[in-house]
Formats: sequence, structure tokens, C-alpha cells
Amino acid sequence: MKDWSPSLYRRFEDERTRPARDLLAQVDVEAPRLVVDMGCGPGNSTELLVERFPEAQVVGLDTSPNMLAEARERVPSARFEVADANVWVPEVGTDVVFANAIYQWVPDHLGALSRVMEALEPGAALAVQMPDNMGEPSHVLMREVAAEGPWAEKLRGAARAVLPPVRVYYEALASHTSRIDIWHTIYNHVLANADAVVEWVKSTGLRPFIDPLDEAERAEFLARYRAKIAEAYPPVEGGKVLLRFPRLFIVARR
Repeated sequence: MKDWSPSLYRRFEDERTRPARDLLAQVDVEAPRLVVDMGCGPGNSTELLVERFPEAQVVGLDTSPNMLAEARERVPSARFEVADANVWVPEVGTDVVFANAIYQWVPDHLGALSRVMEALEPGAALAVQMPDNMGEPSHVLMREVAAEGPWAEKLRGAARAVLPPVRVYYEALASHTSRIDIWHTIYNHVLANADAVVEWVKSTGLRPFIDPLDEAERAEFLARYRAKIAEAYPPVEGGKVLLRFPRLFIVARR
């Protein structure tokens, strides 16, 4: 895919940061030395970590040069580096690994999370949040448009995998933990209109579908997708729409 767009991502920053706040509220590590924000993006979650753990060294990791540049300007007190969540494991002394909406992009994220957990020292915590919305209209319709259009072969396999059941995460991590907490939260984001739903996903879930297309294909794909989204998300009182957004949370202590 092309590099991420911080400006597009920030259009819904309050809504995107809320799950990070909810996840961080359940991390109860006292006086951590090193806190890592895996998949830090433009630094909105890193900023929360610096505020919560002012005495810790906070490091933000991402694969996107654009996102890292934005994060460095936003949170100058933190350190930012390039790292790939597919293979990264924490260094000795890491007390918190915070991963807000990154591991759903890792094909073998169960293996990656297990490796991270194994590398942590006793008392350290792994805190993970992942969108669990592949069954929502916003994502079902992406797949429909991809399959129905002239780009079907080009976009074969563009969709990310559905998250496995909660018990699969428990069984993958439990042997490495002293305590594990897993839950779902369903957010209902109030957006201006159906076009706002499209703008939301253009910076994240829709990228694997539109990035491979040429300009004309992309315009046609988005036109078809917008039409379907307008039907799937009818206006509520006041003309706005509700974007239902389930997310999976995991907090595990070594």
C-alpha cells in the first residue's frame, strides 16, 4: 500500500483516540521504565502514554515515515523509530507494550502477540485493541464492490482476515500470563452523513482496495461504494448517521 496519510487519519481523531483511552484505563502497571506504542500513527496514542506515565521513557514505533514525522512534531518528548509489528519483539526492560489498532493488519498476529508476550518480563503488560468490524456494512460493502467490478482480479485478497473468536486469543496468550482480560466494546459514532463514513474508512480499511487502482478505477470504485454506504447508513434524527464499530480489547500481564 501507499504510505499512510496523517491528515486524512486525523479527520476523526477524537473518535479514533477514544478506544486508546479506554484501553489505557485498564493498564495498571505502576512506574514503568519503558513504554512502547506499537503502531503509534500520528502520535495521538503516544501523547496519552506520555501523559499517563510522565517518568517513563516512551517510544513510538511505526512503519510509516509520514506518520512518524507527524508524531515527532506532536510529541517531542518521546522517541520514535521504524519497526514492523510482524517481527518486532520488545527489548529487555519494556514494562508496557501498547498496541492500538495495529495488529489486525498483521497476518499472523496471534504468533506476533505470543512472541511479544514471551519477551516481556514478569509484571509487564501487553495492551491491545483491534477493530472487529469485518461483519459491519462498512466492510462488507467494500468486499462486494471489489468482487462485482472490473477490478475483481486485481483486488482478490485485498480484505484483511476476520478476527478469530475470543477463546483463540485466550488460548494463545494464557500460558504466558498471570492475568488476562478480554472484552468487546461497540462504539456508535455519530457522523455528519454517509459520505463521512466513506472518509473514515478511506484512511484505514478501504486503503487495500483503492490503493492498487488507477485514478479512473478508484473514482468508479468510490462512487459505487458511496452509493451502497448511503443505503446502509440512513440518516437518523437531525440528518446524521451512526457508524457502529465493534472493537476487541486485550490486556495481559506477564
